[in-house]
Amino acid sequence: MNQTDPTPPSNVQEWTVSALSGALKRTLEDAFGFVRLRAEVSGYRGPHSSGHCYFSLKDEGARIDAVIWKGVFSRLKVKPQEGLEVVVTGRITTFPSSSKYQIVVETIEPAGVGALMAILEERRRKLAAEGLFDERRKRPLPYLPEVVGVVTSPTGAVIRDILHRLADRFPRHVLVWPVRVQGETSAAEVAAAIRGFNALPPGGPLPRPDVIIVARGGGSLEDLWSFNEEIVVRAAAESEIPLVSAVGHETDWTLIDLAADLRAPTPTGAAEKVVPVRAELIAQVDTLVRRHLGAALRFLERRRADVRALARALPRPEDLTAPARQRLDLAAGRLRHGLTANARRHEGDLNRLAQRLARLSPHARLAERSAVLQGLEHRLAAGLAANTLRRRADFDRQASRLTFRPVRERWQNAGERLVLAGLRVQRSYAALLAQRRERLQSCWKLLESLSHKGVLARGYAVVLDEARRPVRSVAALTDGMAVSLQMADGERQATIGGEGSAPGRAPSRSRGKVREGAAPSMQQGSLFDP
Repeated sequence: MNQTDPTPPSNVQEWTVSALSGALKRTLEDAFGFVRLRAEVSGYRGPHSSGHCYFSLKDEGARIDAVIWKGVFSRLKVKPQEGLEVVVTGRITTFPSSSKYQIVVETIEPAGVGALMAILEERRRKLAAEGLFDERRKRPLPYLPEVVGVVTSPTGAVIRDILHRLADRFPRHVLVWPVRVQGETSAAEVAAAIRGFNALPPGGPLPRPDVIIVARGGGSLEDLWSFNEEIVVRAAAESEIPLVSAVGHETDWTLIDLAADLRAPTPTGAAEKVVPVRAELIAQVDTLVRRHLGAALRFLERRRADVRALARALPRPEDLTAPARQRLDLAAGRLRHGLTANARRHEGDLNRLAQRLARLSPHARLAERSAVLQGLEHRLAAGLAANTLRRRADFDRQASRLTFRPVRERWQNAGERLVLAGLRVQRSYAALLAQRRERLQSCWKLLESLSHKGVLARGYAVVLDEARRPVRSVAALTDGMAVSLQMADGERQATIGGEGSAPGRAPSRSRGKVREGAAPSMQQGSLFDP
Protein backbone atom coordinates (compact mmCIF):
# COMPACT_ATOMS: atom_id res chain seq x y z
CA MET A 1 0.00 0.00 0.00
CA ASN A 2 1.28 3.38 -1.01
CA GLN A 3 1.51 5.62 2.11
CA THR A 4 1.60 8.78 -0.05
CA ASP A 5 -1.87 8.20 -1.71
CA PRO A 6 -4.37 10.43 0.17
CA THR A 7 -7.49 8.66 -1.38
CA PRO A 8 -8.52 5.60 0.66
CA PRO A 9 -9.57 2.51 -1.35
CA SER A 10 -13.35 1.88 -1.87
CA ASN A 11 -15.48 -0.98 -3.21
CA VAL A 12 -18.37 1.30 -4.36
CA GLN A 13 -19.36 0.60 -8.02
CA GLU A 14 -18.29 3.24 -10.51
CA TRP A 15 -20.94 4.38 -13.04
CA THR A 16 -20.65 6.19 -16.34
CA VAL A 17 -23.15 8.94 -17.02
CA SER A 18 -24.72 6.96 -19.88
CA ALA A 19 -25.01 3.81 -17.77
CA LEU A 20 -26.59 5.71 -14.89
CA SER A 21 -29.06 7.45 -17.23
CA GLY A 22 -30.02 4.10 -18.75
CA ALA A 23 -30.54 2.53 -15.33
CA LEU A 24 -32.73 5.43 -14.21
CA LYS A 25 -34.74 5.22 -17.43
CA ARG A 26 -35.41 1.49 -16.96
CA THR A 27 -36.33 1.95 -13.29
CA LEU A 28 -38.76 4.78 -14.03
CA GLU A 29 -40.39 3.00 -16.97
CA ASP A 30 -40.78 -0.21 -14.94
CA ALA A 31 -42.40 1.61 -12.02
CA PHE A 32 -44.61 3.98 -14.11
CA GLY A 33 -45.03 2.17 -17.39
CA PHE A 34 -48.55 3.48 -18.05
CA VAL A 35 -50.25 6.34 -16.21
CA ARG A 36 -53.43 8.42 -16.46
CA LEU A 37 -52.85 12.07 -15.63
CA ARG A 38 -55.22 15.02 -15.12
CA ALA A 39 -53.63 18.42 -15.66
CA GLU A 40 -53.75 21.73 -17.53
CA VAL A 41 -52.00 22.22 -20.89
CA SER A 42 -49.23 24.82 -20.67
CA GLY A 43 -46.71 26.16 -23.18
CA TYR A 44 -48.45 24.64 -26.23
CA ARG A 45 -47.31 26.30 -29.48
CA GLY A 46 -48.62 23.80 -32.02
CA PRO A 47 -46.77 20.98 -33.80
CA HIS A 48 -43.02 21.27 -34.33
CA SER A 49 -41.61 21.33 -37.88
CA SER A 50 -40.95 17.60 -37.46
CA GLY A 51 -44.65 16.99 -36.69
CA HIS A 52 -44.10 16.20 -33.00
CA CYS A 53 -45.65 18.31 -30.20
CA TYR A 54 -43.77 19.48 -27.11
CA PHE A 55 -45.55 21.17 -24.17
CA SER A 56 -46.07 20.87 -20.40
CA LEU A 57 -48.80 19.61 -18.06
CA LYS A 58 -49.23 21.39 -14.76
CA ASP A 59 -51.42 21.69 -11.71
CA GLU A 60 -51.26 23.93 -8.64
CA GLY A 61 -47.94 22.58 -7.36
CA ALA A 62 -45.95 20.81 -10.12
CA ARG A 63 -45.20 20.64 -13.83
CA ILE A 64 -44.14 17.76 -16.13
CA ASP A 65 -42.91 17.88 -19.72
CA ALA A 66 -45.04 16.11 -22.32
CA VAL A 67 -44.46 15.00 -25.90
CA ILE A 68 -46.84 13.70 -28.58
CA TRP A 69 -45.25 11.91 -31.51
CA LYS A 70 -46.30 12.79 -35.05
CA GLY A 71 -48.17 9.55 -35.74
CA VAL A 72 -50.17 9.77 -32.49
CA PHE A 73 -50.99 13.49 -32.98
CA SER A 74 -52.67 12.83 -36.35
CA ARG A 75 -55.00 10.27 -34.72
CA LEU A 76 -56.04 12.38 -31.70
CA LYS A 77 -59.71 13.25 -31.61
CA VAL A 78 -59.13 16.17 -29.23
CA LYS A 79 -56.07 18.33 -29.90
CA PRO A 80 -54.23 20.06 -27.05
CA GLN A 81 -54.95 23.75 -26.49
CA GLU A 82 -53.29 26.30 -24.22
CA GLY A 83 -55.01 26.40 -20.81
CA LEU A 84 -57.28 23.40 -21.55
CA GLU A 85 -57.83 20.97 -18.66
CA VAL A 86 -57.41 17.43 -19.99
CA VAL A 87 -56.97 13.83 -18.92
CA VAL A 88 -54.03 12.21 -20.73
CA THR A 89 -52.74 8.64 -20.76
CA GLY A 90 -49.18 7.70 -21.65
CA ARG A 91 -45.82 6.33 -20.60
CA ILE A 92 -43.36 7.95 -18.19
CA THR A 93 -39.80 7.97 -19.53
CA THR A 94 -36.62 10.03 -19.33
CA PHE A 95 -34.66 12.13 -21.78
CA PRO A 96 -31.01 11.25 -21.00
CA SER A 97 -29.52 14.18 -22.93
CA SER A 98 -30.89 16.69 -20.39
CA SER A 99 -31.49 14.42 -17.37
CA LYS A 100 -35.24 15.15 -17.33
CA TYR A 101 -38.27 12.90 -17.16
CA GLN A 102 -41.36 13.34 -19.33
CA ILE A 103 -44.63 11.68 -20.34
CA VAL A 104 -45.17 10.34 -23.85
CA VAL A 105 -48.88 11.03 -24.48
CA GLU A 106 -50.99 8.37 -26.20
CA THR A 107 -54.53 9.80 -25.76
CA ILE A 108 -56.10 13.11 -24.70
CA GLU A 109 -59.61 13.60 -23.33
CA PRO A 110 -61.25 16.82 -22.11
CA ALA A 111 -61.63 16.94 -18.35
CA GLY A 112 -65.44 17.19 -18.11
CA VAL A 113 -68.21 18.93 -20.03
CA GLY A 114 -66.83 22.36 -19.29
CA ALA A 115 -63.69 21.62 -21.29
CA LEU A 116 -65.75 20.37 -24.21
CA MET A 117 -67.87 23.51 -24.13
CA ALA A 118 -64.72 25.64 -24.14
CA ILE A 119 -63.43 23.78 -27.18
CA LEU A 120 -66.82 24.06 -28.85
CA GLU A 121 -67.03 27.82 -28.25
CA GLU A 122 -63.48 28.38 -29.52
CA ARG A 123 -64.24 26.39 -32.68
CA ARG A 124 -67.54 28.22 -33.19
CA ARG A 125 -65.81 31.63 -33.05
CA LYS A 126 -63.10 30.46 -35.46
CA LEU A 127 -65.56 29.13 -38.07
CA ALA A 128 -67.87 32.11 -37.67
CA ALA A 129 -64.95 34.44 -38.40
CA GLU A 130 -64.45 32.56 -41.69
CA GLY A 131 -68.08 33.24 -42.67
CA LEU A 132 -69.27 29.61 -42.59
CA PHE A 133 -72.33 30.55 -40.48
CA ASP A 134 -73.34 33.63 -42.49
CA GLU A 135 -77.09 33.72 -43.13
CA ARG A 136 -76.59 35.29 -46.58
CA ARG A 137 -74.98 32.13 -47.97
CA LYS A 138 -77.86 29.88 -46.95
CA ARG A 139 -80.25 28.76 -49.69
CA PRO A 140 -83.99 27.96 -49.57
CA LEU A 141 -85.09 24.34 -49.79
CA PRO A 142 -86.86 23.13 -52.95
CA TYR A 143 -90.64 23.09 -52.50
CA LEU A 144 -91.09 19.50 -53.71
CA PRO A 145 -87.79 17.62 -54.19
CA GLU A 146 -87.72 14.58 -56.45
CA VAL A 147 -84.86 12.82 -54.59
CA VAL A 148 -84.05 13.15 -50.87
CA GLY A 149 -80.57 12.14 -49.65
CA VAL A 150 -80.27 10.99 -46.01
CA VAL A 151 -76.94 10.72 -44.15
CA THR A 152 -77.46 8.64 -41.02
CA SER A 153 -77.00 5.19 -39.50
CA PRO A 154 -78.93 2.52 -41.46
CA THR A 155 -79.73 0.50 -38.33
CA GLY A 156 -81.18 3.15 -36.00
CA ALA A 157 -84.72 4.38 -35.48
CA VAL A 158 -83.91 7.69 -37.17
CA ILE A 159 -84.05 6.38 -40.74
CA ARG A 160 -87.31 4.56 -40.03
CA ASP A 161 -88.89 7.72 -38.64
CA ILE A 162 -87.78 9.74 -41.68
CA LEU A 163 -89.04 7.17 -44.18
CA HIS A 164 -92.36 6.81 -42.32
CA ARG A 165 -92.89 10.57 -42.20
CA LEU A 166 -92.04 11.01 -45.89
CA ALA A 167 -94.44 8.21 -46.83
CA ASP A 168 -97.24 9.85 -44.81
CA ARG A 169 -96.73 13.36 -46.15
CA PHE A 170 -95.54 12.94 -49.76
CA PRO A 171 -93.70 9.76 -50.94
CA ARG A 172 -90.36 10.66 -52.54
CA HIS A 173 -87.35 8.72 -53.81
CA VAL A 174 -84.91 8.41 -50.87
CA LEU A 175 -81.15 7.70 -51.09
CA VAL A 176 -79.53 6.62 -47.80
CA TRP A 177 -75.77 7.02 -47.33
CA PRO A 178 -74.94 4.78 -44.32
CA VAL A 179 -72.45 6.25 -41.82
CA ARG A 180 -71.44 5.86 -38.21
CA VAL A 181 -72.99 8.66 -36.14
CA GLN A 182 -70.70 8.12 -33.15
CA GLY A 183 -67.05 7.12 -32.75
CA GLU A 184 -63.63 8.08 -34.03
CA THR A 185 -64.42 7.60 -37.74
CA SER A 186 -67.90 9.15 -37.56
CA ALA A 187 -66.88 12.70 -38.55
CA ALA A 188 -64.86 11.57 -41.57
CA GLU A 189 -67.71 9.32 -42.76
CA VAL A 190 -70.36 12.06 -42.44
CA ALA A 191 -68.15 14.57 -44.33
CA ALA A 192 -67.43 11.98 -47.03
CA ALA A 193 -71.17 11.27 -47.39
CA ILE A 194 -72.04 14.97 -47.86
CA ARG A 195 -69.28 15.41 -50.44
CA GLY A 196 -70.28 12.12 -52.09
CA PHE A 197 -73.87 13.28 -52.66
CA ASN A 198 -72.55 16.56 -54.13
CA ALA A 199 -70.20 14.64 -56.44
CA LEU A 200 -73.06 12.73 -58.12
CA PRO A 201 -73.52 14.10 -61.67
CA PRO A 202 -77.00 15.31 -62.68
CA GLY A 203 -78.69 12.81 -64.96
CA GLY A 204 -76.28 10.02 -63.99
CA PRO A 205 -77.15 6.36 -63.30
CA LEU A 206 -77.61 7.26 -59.63
CA PRO A 207 -80.00 10.23 -59.19
CA ARG A 208 -78.55 13.35 -57.57
CA PRO A 209 -80.47 14.44 -54.46
CA ASP A 210 -82.33 17.75 -54.48
CA VAL A 211 -81.93 18.10 -50.70
CA ILE A 212 -79.76 16.36 -48.05
CA ILE A 213 -80.80 15.47 -44.49
CA VAL A 214 -78.03 14.82 -41.94
CA ALA A 215 -79.80 13.10 -39.03
CA ARG A 216 -79.00 11.53 -35.69
CA GLY A 217 -80.95 10.80 -32.51
CA GLY A 218 -80.40 12.56 -29.21
CA GLY A 219 -77.46 12.00 -26.87
CA SER A 220 -74.91 13.62 -24.65
CA LEU A 221 -72.43 16.24 -25.77
CA GLU A 222 -69.78 13.57 -26.17
CA ASP A 223 -72.12 11.42 -28.27
CA LEU A 224 -72.88 14.34 -30.61
CA TRP A 225 -69.27 15.54 -30.79
CA SER A 226 -68.70 14.16 -34.32
CA PHE A 227 -71.08 16.81 -35.67
CA ASN A 228 -68.95 19.55 -34.07
CA GLU A 229 -65.79 18.56 -35.96
CA GLU A 230 -64.40 21.04 -38.48
CA ILE A 231 -64.39 18.50 -41.31
CA VAL A 232 -68.18 18.00 -40.96
CA VAL A 233 -68.94 21.71 -40.62
CA ARG A 234 -66.83 22.62 -43.65
CA ALA A 235 -68.42 19.86 -45.75
CA ALA A 236 -71.90 21.15 -44.82
CA ALA A 237 -70.91 24.74 -45.69
CA GLU A 238 -69.39 23.68 -49.03
CA SER A 239 -72.44 21.60 -50.06
CA GLU A 240 -74.00 22.80 -53.31
CA ILE A 241 -77.16 20.84 -52.49
CA PRO A 242 -79.40 22.45 -49.80
CA LEU A 243 -78.71 20.70 -46.49
CA VAL A 244 -80.97 20.16 -43.47
CA SER A 245 -79.41 19.40 -40.07
CA ALA A 246 -81.46 17.15 -37.76
CA VAL A 247 -79.00 16.16 -35.04
CA GLY A 248 -80.26 15.37 -31.55
CA HIS A 249 -83.41 16.64 -29.89
CA GLU A 250 -84.86 20.12 -29.96
CA THR A 251 -82.68 21.30 -27.05
CA ASP A 252 -79.47 19.92 -28.53
CA TRP A 253 -77.36 22.02 -30.87
CA THR A 254 -74.14 21.37 -32.79
CA LEU A 255 -71.95 23.36 -35.15
CA ILE A 256 -73.44 21.64 -38.21
CA ASP A 257 -76.79 23.27 -37.26
CA LEU A 258 -75.17 26.69 -37.79
CA ALA A 259 -73.59 25.75 -41.15
CA ALA A 260 -76.65 23.97 -42.58
CA ASP A 261 -79.19 25.78 -44.74
CA LEU A 262 -81.94 24.78 -42.28
CA ARG A 263 -81.98 23.28 -38.78
CA ALA A 264 -84.75 20.87 -37.84
CA PRO A 265 -85.49 20.13 -34.16
CA THR A 266 -85.73 16.36 -34.75
CA PRO A 267 -85.19 13.94 -37.69
CA THR A 268 -88.99 13.65 -37.99
CA GLY A 269 -89.24 17.43 -38.15
CA ALA A 270 -86.64 17.43 -40.93
CA ALA A 271 -88.82 15.11 -43.01
CA GLU A 272 -91.77 17.45 -42.41
CA LYS A 273 -89.80 20.50 -43.54
CA VAL A 274 -88.45 18.81 -46.68
CA VAL A 275 -91.78 17.82 -48.30
CA PRO A 276 -95.33 19.22 -47.97
CA VAL A 277 -98.46 17.19 -47.07
CA ARG A 278 -99.79 15.64 -50.25
CA ALA A 279 -103.45 15.73 -49.15
CA GLU A 280 -103.18 19.38 -48.11
CA LEU A 281 -101.45 20.19 -51.38
CA ILE A 282 -104.21 18.47 -53.39
CA ALA A 283 -106.89 20.33 -51.42
CA GLN A 284 -105.06 23.62 -51.89
CA VAL A 285 -104.75 22.99 -55.64
CA ASP A 286 -108.50 22.17 -55.88
CA THR A 287 -109.33 25.39 -54.03
CA LEU A 288 -107.08 27.39 -56.33
CA VAL A 289 -108.66 25.74 -59.40
CA ARG A 290 -112.18 26.66 -58.21
CA ARG A 291 -111.12 30.20 -57.42
CA HIS A 292 -109.40 30.48 -60.81
CA LEU A 293 -112.51 29.27 -62.70
CA GLY A 294 -114.78 31.63 -60.77
CA ALA A 295 -112.47 34.58 -61.37
CA ALA A 296 -112.23 33.73 -65.08
CA LEU A 297 -116.04 33.58 -65.44
CA ARG A 298 -116.50 36.87 -63.61
CA PHE A 299 -113.78 38.49 -65.75
CA LEU A 300 -115.44 37.33 -68.99
CA GLU A 301 -118.87 38.54 -67.90
CA ARG A 302 -117.47 41.95 -66.96
CA ARG A 303 -115.67 42.25 -70.30
CA ARG A 304 -118.82 41.25 -72.16
CA ALA A 305 -120.82 43.98 -70.45
CA ASP A 306 -118.11 46.51 -71.23
CA VAL A 307 -118.18 45.54 -74.91
CA ARG A 308 -121.94 45.95 -75.10
CA ALA A 309 -121.75 49.39 -73.49
CA LEU A 310 -119.00 50.52 -75.86
CA ALA A 311 -120.90 49.19 -78.89
CA ARG A 312 -123.87 51.40 -78.11
CA ALA A 313 -121.65 54.51 -78.07
CA LEU A 314 -119.90 53.77 -81.42
CA PRO A 315 -121.09 55.54 -84.66
CA ARG A 316 -122.14 53.70 -87.86
CA PRO A 317 -119.36 52.37 -90.11
CA GLU A 318 -120.50 54.35 -93.19
CA ASP A 319 -120.42 57.58 -91.19
CA LEU A 320 -116.80 56.85 -90.23
CA THR A 321 -115.66 56.24 -93.82
CA ALA A 322 -117.56 59.05 -95.62
CA PRO A 323 -114.95 61.83 -95.07
CA ALA A 324 -112.17 59.49 -96.07
CA ARG A 325 -113.96 58.59 -99.36
CA GLN A 326 -114.41 62.27 -100.19
CA ARG A 327 -110.73 63.04 -99.57
CA LEU A 328 -109.80 60.08 -101.77
CA ASP A 329 -111.85 61.41 -104.70
CA LEU A 330 -110.20 64.82 -104.47
CA ALA A 331 -106.72 63.27 -104.29
CA ALA A 332 -107.41 61.11 -107.35
CA GLY A 333 -108.29 64.24 -109.42
CA ARG A 334 -105.05 65.96 -108.41
CA LEU A 335 -103.01 62.83 -109.01
CA ARG A 336 -103.63 62.79 -112.80
CA HIS A 337 -102.23 66.31 -113.29
CA GLY A 338 -99.36 65.64 -110.92
CA LEU A 339 -98.26 62.49 -112.79
CA THR A 340 -98.18 64.37 -116.15
CA ALA A 341 -96.09 67.23 -114.74
CA ASN A 342 -93.73 64.80 -113.03
CA ALA A 343 -93.21 62.84 -116.28
CA ARG A 344 -92.33 66.03 -118.20
CA ARG A 345 -89.86 67.16 -115.54
CA HIS A 346 -88.09 63.78 -115.56
CA GLU A 347 -87.97 63.81 -119.37
CA GLY A 348 -86.07 67.14 -119.38
CA ASP A 349 -83.62 65.79 -116.76
CA LEU A 350 -83.06 62.69 -118.86
CA ASN A 351 -82.25 64.77 -122.00
CA ARG A 352 -79.64 66.81 -120.11
CA LEU A 353 -78.01 63.65 -118.77
CA ALA A 354 -77.93 62.17 -122.29
CA GLN A 355 -75.98 65.18 -123.59
CA ARG A 356 -73.43 64.89 -120.79
CA LEU A 357 -73.13 61.16 -121.39
CA ALA A 358 -72.41 61.74 -125.09
CA ARG A 359 -69.45 63.94 -124.16
CA LEU A 360 -68.16 61.32 -121.74
CA SER A 361 -69.00 58.26 -123.86
CA PRO A 362 -66.45 55.37 -124.08
CA HIS A 363 -65.86 55.98 -127.83
CA ALA A 364 -64.76 59.57 -127.25
CA ARG A 365 -62.49 58.64 -124.34
CA LEU A 366 -61.06 55.69 -126.34
CA ALA A 367 -60.15 57.92 -129.28
CA GLU A 368 -58.42 60.36 -126.89
CA ARG A 369 -56.39 57.57 -125.27
CA SER A 370 -55.44 56.14 -128.67
CA ALA A 371 -53.93 59.44 -129.71
CA VAL A 372 -51.87 59.57 -126.51
CA LEU A 373 -50.64 56.00 -127.06
CA GLN A 374 -49.54 56.75 -130.63
CA GLY A 375 -47.45 59.69 -129.40
CA LEU A 376 -45.81 57.49 -126.76
CA GLU A 377 -45.14 54.82 -129.40
CA HIS A 378 -43.21 57.28 -131.63
CA ARG A 379 -41.16 58.50 -128.66
CA LEU A 380 -40.37 54.89 -127.59
CA ALA A 381 -39.18 53.92 -131.08
CA ALA A 382 -36.88 56.94 -131.26
CA GLY A 383 -35.47 56.21 -127.82
CA LEU A 384 -34.81 52.54 -128.63
CA ALA A 385 -32.96 53.47 -131.80
CA ALA A 386 -30.75 55.95 -129.97
CA ASN A 387 -30.07 53.49 -127.13
CA THR A 388 -29.15 50.76 -129.63
CA LEU A 389 -26.61 53.01 -131.39
CA ARG A 390 -25.06 53.96 -128.04
CA ARG A 391 -24.78 50.34 -126.88
CA ARG A 392 -23.26 49.28 -130.20
CA ALA A 393 -20.58 51.97 -129.90
CA ASP A 394 -19.74 50.86 -126.35
CA PHE A 395 -19.48 47.26 -127.48
CA ASP A 396 -17.13 48.14 -130.31
CA ARG A 397 -14.83 49.99 -127.89
CA GLN A 398 -14.75 47.02 -125.49
CA ALA A 399 -14.12 44.53 -128.32
CA SER A 400 -11.11 46.53 -129.52
CA ARG A 401 -9.58 46.28 -126.04
CA LEU A 402 -10.20 42.51 -125.63
CA THR A 403 -7.37 39.95 -126.53
CA PHE A 404 -6.72 36.22 -125.78
CA ARG A 405 -3.36 36.74 -124.06
CA PRO A 406 -4.59 36.95 -120.41
CA VAL A 407 -6.67 33.81 -120.88
CA ARG A 408 -3.62 31.83 -122.10
CA GLU A 409 -1.48 33.02 -119.18
CA ARG A 410 -4.14 31.97 -116.60
CA TRP A 411 -4.43 28.58 -118.25
CA GLN A 412 -0.65 27.99 -118.05
CA ASN A 413 -0.56 29.02 -114.35
CA ALA A 414 -3.43 26.64 -113.54
CA GLY A 415 -1.59 23.76 -115.29
CA GLU A 416 1.55 24.36 -113.20
CA ARG A 417 -0.48 24.37 -109.96
CA LEU A 418 -2.16 21.13 -111.02
CA VAL A 419 1.22 19.42 -111.59
CA LEU A 420 2.48 20.51 -108.17
CA ALA A 421 -0.73 19.25 -106.50
CA GLY A 422 -0.31 15.85 -108.27
CA LEU A 423 3.24 15.48 -106.92
CA ARG A 424 2.07 16.27 -103.36
CA VAL A 425 -0.74 13.71 -103.67
CA GLN A 426 1.71 10.99 -104.83
CA ARG A 427 4.06 11.64 -101.89
CA SER A 428 1.17 11.63 -99.39
CA TYR A 429 -0.24 8.41 -100.82
CA ALA A 430 3.16 6.66 -100.65
CA ALA A 431 3.65 7.71 -97.00
CA LEU A 432 0.12 6.59 -96.05
CA LEU A 433 0.59 3.26 -97.82
CA ALA A 434 3.87 2.60 -95.95
CA GLN A 435 2.21 3.45 -92.62
CA ARG A 436 -0.71 1.10 -93.31
CA ARG A 437 1.70 -1.69 -94.39
CA GLU A 438 3.62 -1.40 -91.10
CA ARG A 439 0.39 -1.57 -89.07
CA LEU A 440 -0.75 -4.63 -91.04
CA GLN A 441 2.57 -6.43 -90.41
CA SER A 442 2.33 -5.66 -86.66
CA CYS A 443 -1.20 -7.07 -86.53
CA TRP A 444 -0.12 -10.17 -88.44
CA LYS A 445 2.73 -10.82 -86.02
CA LEU A 446 0.38 -10.42 -83.07
CA LEU A 447 -2.09 -12.83 -84.71
CA GLU A 448 0.63 -15.45 -85.22
CA SER A 449 1.77 -15.11 -81.60
CA LEU A 450 -1.79 -15.68 -80.35
CA SER A 451 -2.72 -18.46 -82.83
CA HIS A 452 -3.17 -22.03 -81.50
CA LYS A 453 -1.00 -23.32 -84.35
CA GLY A 454 2.09 -22.09 -82.53
CA VAL A 455 1.03 -24.13 -79.51
CA LEU A 456 0.47 -27.22 -81.68
CA ALA A 457 3.95 -26.77 -83.16
CA ARG A 458 5.40 -27.28 -79.65
CA GLY A 459 3.99 -30.82 -79.45
CA TYR A 460 0.45 -30.29 -78.21
CA ALA A 461 -2.64 -31.81 -79.83
CA VAL A 462 -6.36 -30.91 -79.83
CA VAL A 463 -8.86 -33.73 -79.22
CA LEU A 464 -12.09 -33.23 -81.18
CA ASP A 465 -15.29 -35.30 -80.81
CA GLU A 466 -17.53 -36.42 -83.68
CA ALA A 467 -19.25 -32.97 -83.77
CA ARG A 468 -15.83 -31.32 -84.20
CA ARG A 469 -16.02 -29.80 -80.70
CA PRO A 470 -12.92 -29.79 -78.44
CA VAL A 471 -12.91 -32.29 -75.57
CA ARG A 472 -11.99 -30.50 -72.36
CA SER A 473 -11.99 -33.32 -69.76
CA VAL A 474 -11.50 -37.08 -69.47
CA ALA A 475 -15.04 -37.41 -68.13
CA ALA A 476 -16.37 -36.43 -71.57
CA LEU A 477 -14.68 -39.53 -73.18
CA THR A 478 -16.39 -42.93 -73.33
CA ASP A 479 -15.13 -46.36 -74.44
CA GLY A 480 -15.28 -46.80 -78.20
CA MET A 481 -15.76 -43.10 -78.82
CA ALA A 482 -14.28 -41.90 -82.14
CA VAL A 483 -12.17 -38.76 -81.80
CA SER A 484 -9.87 -36.72 -84.01
CA LEU A 485 -6.36 -35.65 -83.00
CA GLN A 486 -5.40 -32.34 -84.56
CA MET A 487 -1.67 -31.58 -84.61
CA ALA A 488 0.52 -28.94 -86.17
CA ASP A 489 1.13 -30.88 -89.46
CA GLY A 490 -2.19 -32.68 -89.85
CA GLU A 491 -4.99 -34.66 -88.27
CA ARG A 492 -5.50 -38.36 -87.43
CA GLN A 493 -8.52 -40.40 -86.31
CA ALA A 494 -8.50 -42.44 -83.07
CA THR A 495 -10.79 -44.55 -80.89
CA ILE A 496 -10.96 -44.44 -77.10
CA GLY A 497 -10.09 -47.82 -75.52
CA GLY A 498 -11.38 -49.20 -72.22
CA GLU A 499 -8.13 -50.79 -70.99
CA GLY A 500 -6.05 -48.85 -68.48
CA SER A 501 -2.31 -48.50 -68.91
CA ALA A 502 0.19 -49.38 -66.26
CA PRO A 503 1.42 -46.56 -64.10
CA GLY A 504 4.33 -44.81 -65.69
CA ARG A 505 3.92 -46.66 -69.01
CA ALA A 506 3.09 -44.84 -72.23
CA PRO A 507 0.34 -46.27 -74.43
CA SER A 508 1.36 -48.22 -77.55
CA ARG A 509 1.58 -46.16 -80.74
CA SER A 510 0.80 -49.06 -83.05
CA ARG A 511 -2.76 -49.44 -81.74
CA GLY A 512 -3.66 -45.77 -82.47
CA LYS A 513 -5.99 -45.50 -79.47
CA VAL A 514 -6.33 -43.01 -76.66
CA ARG A 515 -6.69 -44.72 -73.27
CA GLU A 516 -8.02 -43.44 -70.00
CA GLY A 517 -6.24 -43.79 -66.67
CA ALA A 518 -2.89 -42.39 -67.73
CA ALA A 519 -0.56 -41.18 -65.02
CA PRO A 520 -1.10 -37.57 -64.01
CA SER A 521 2.39 -36.70 -65.20
CA MET A 522 1.58 -38.00 -68.72
CA GLN A 523 -1.74 -36.17 -69.15
CA GLN A 524 -1.83 -33.29 -71.60
CA GLY A 525 -3.14 -29.89 -70.53
CA SER A 526 -6.09 -28.23 -72.24
CA LEU A 527 -5.51 -25.56 -74.84
CA PHE A 528 -8.75 -23.86 -73.90
CA ASP A 529 -8.23 -23.58 -70.13
CA PRO A 530 -7.54 -20.03 -69.05
